Amino acid sequence: MADTRAAHGAAGRAAGHHGKCSSHAAAPRDKSPPAEPPPPLEPYPLPTFHEEGFTEKFLRKTRENPLVPLGCLCTVGILAYGIICFKKGNTRRSQLMMRARVIAQGFTFAALLGGMVATAVKSRQ
Repeated sequence: MADTRAAHGAAGRAAGHHGKCSSHAAAPRDKSPPAEPPPPLEPYPLPTFHEEGFTEKFLRKTRENPLVPLGCLCTVGILAYGIICFKKGNTRRSQLMMRARVIAQGFTFAALLGGMVATAVKSRQ
């Protein structure tokens, strides 16, 4: 491999190529005056936002996606009923309620994802 490079190097030197490419030669620089900075932008007043409390934010989010709080309430209700059935010794119904709770949690999660997708699509329009 060293012989190949040496042969190519010798052929290049024989053809007048000294390892410096003429296309990369430094072009003479134009001596134009430096550009002036752009004019300053007009100041815009900063927007003011209403500080939203917990209750206001909760109500706004509930109006935007009412299925999430509904799913949470169903999940808690099913969980509470399942625990009551377990304490009373009704293990069959308690087991059924725990399975129903998992389904309710899945519904809540799907509603949450659906709301996020809907919000993202609405914000792009």
